[in-house]
Amino acid sequence: MSTDPRPGWMHAACLWEASAAKAGNVHPGAAFPDLDFTDFLRSADLLAEYYRALPEPWDSPGCVTRSLLEVARRVRDQVGKNTNLGILLLLAPLAAVPPTQTLRSGIGAVLESLSVEDTRRLYQAIRTLQPGGLGRVEQQDVDEEPTMPVRAVMALARDFDLIALQYANGFEDVLGFGLDRLDFWWRVAEGLGKLRIEQTVVGLHLDWMAEYPDSLIARKRGRALAEQAALRSRQVLDAGWPRTRESKLLFEQLDQWLREDGHSRNPGTSADLVAATLFAGLREGIIGRTEVLPGVSRHTGEDDE
Repeated sequence: MSTDPRPGWMHAACLWEASAAKAGNVHPGAAFPDLDFTDFLRSADLLAEYYRALPEPWDSPGCVTRSLLEVARRVRDQVGKNTNLGILLLLAPLAAVPPTQTLRSGIGAVLESLSVEDTRRLYQAIRTLQPGGLGRVEQQDVDEEPTMPVRAVMALARDFDLIALQYANGFEDVLGFGLDRLDFWWRVAEGLGKLRIEQTVVGLHLDWMAEYPDSLIARKRGRALAEQAALRSRQVLDAGWPRTRESKLLFEQLDQWLREDGHSRNPGTSADLVAATLFAGLREGIIGRTEVLPGVSRHTGEDDE
């Protein structure tokens, strides 16, 4: 069995993100009519299982998108829902950075290595999981045959898709803003025991929503509503979350508001960016790797111990 720690970090990042009671998202205490917590658990397992038995070297040409496509197919076949396309798109290139390099120093070469054939597989993965609110674009639409490498295609979408932006800017937001805020919340939550991960993840999610209007909300409901969600998230943080009564009330109101209109306000891109940040934090040693074991229970969302 492989001793590579990366599949374990990927698994932990997905479980921690899904298990925390983040505003507007599915978690152990909140489901959507067609989606619940167990769907995310199974998807996290499928991702980790594939990477633990990776049939080729992590840095081999095409491995990033072959892995992405294969996991997408397994999720479609065994879960039947789009639970983790955004997470796959973010984690696949990050995980491919050689262990001898930092993510910041190595991610550029990984992204530049992705070819037109990689774009073809990436498009297949997107079509496989059929994300909501995607629409059509004039250039390099996912339903057409691509003619540009991955990074160039993603640059076309950088102004309206936060995941595409990470490909275009070398994951600058995840490795800059994301890791800075993760480090902040991890330090603030020191001494909370099993609640440390929960508070860190929820706080990080609020930060992402407040700083970067969620592009899934924008696709489904428009930019103005995404900016309203960002403003309300900022108000929660500015009120002193999680220390003050006012901030907790504002958080509850934000959570309820995000769940209105048939969950079309779900801040799913923010959740994907949280998972990517958690993986990066584990990989770079910013948050405690010892927390991965016993880690988060797949059944309760609490520590196994």
